[in-house]
Amino acid sequence: MSMRTVLEVIALDVEDAVAAQAGGADRLELVTDMAADGLTPSLDTVAGIRAAVDISLRVMVRLADGFAAGGAGGVDRLAGVVGELRAAGAEEFVLGFLDADGAVDLGAVERVVAELDGCPWTFHRAIDRAADRDALRKQLDGLPGLDTYLTAGAAGGVDDGLPTLVAEAALGGQPGYEQRIMVGGGLRLDHVPALRAAGIDAFHIGGAARPEGWAGPVSVDAVAQWRTVLDAETVRSAV
Repeated sequence: MSMRTVLEVIALDVEDAVAAQAGGADRLELVTDMAADGLTPSLDTVAGIRAAVDISLRVMVRLADGFAAGGAGGVDRLAGVVGELRAAGAEEFVLGFLDADGAVDLGAVERVVAELDGCPWTFHRAIDRAADRDALRKQLDGLPGLDTYLTAGAAGGVDDGLPTLVAEAALGGQPGYEQRIMVGGGLRLDHVPALRAAGIDAFHIGGAARPEGWAGPVSVDAVAQWRTVLDAETVRSAV
């Protein structure tokens, strides 16, 4: 029996969250400030969305544009933010830090993950800016709670990264590749058949859920269209 394909939608506020759930989203990524590619939302926003919907929420742990943790003080602040977010009802998270050479900032990641205390988390698209994707995965292998990589396969988006995504999906289950691949970043509906054929079963949308652009809200109809296509492809791939 085929399992339901996961659809994650970016939500900036309660209105977005309610619309995404109504359209068939399985999970939300909670962020603010998309001009900086998504930063940690306010505690009030997290609490409000948690009260408004009953699907899973993953909350961004990122305080500034870019993928640096910000030095010792920045790591301390990130660790403190995790505690505040958990108190506001967050139970799942999204994070990822690189050093100046494009390697994973393992110390920063480990410090923040320690504060998660086993909560599930996603390593986000910092992997698409990494100098060595395979090395990053293997360095993170075994960290508690890491169950997903959010990736387009390349910094430029899925159009550029599709071969990498397919290749990484083929490595599933090997050391560093046990985690689910969730595809996002320039993702379109016409990418879905090839990705499903490769065994990828998780998809992340932001702008694709907003016909009016980032200044407008999440559209129930847009999310529902993605839900319909993903469900149809899941059935087709099982035949």
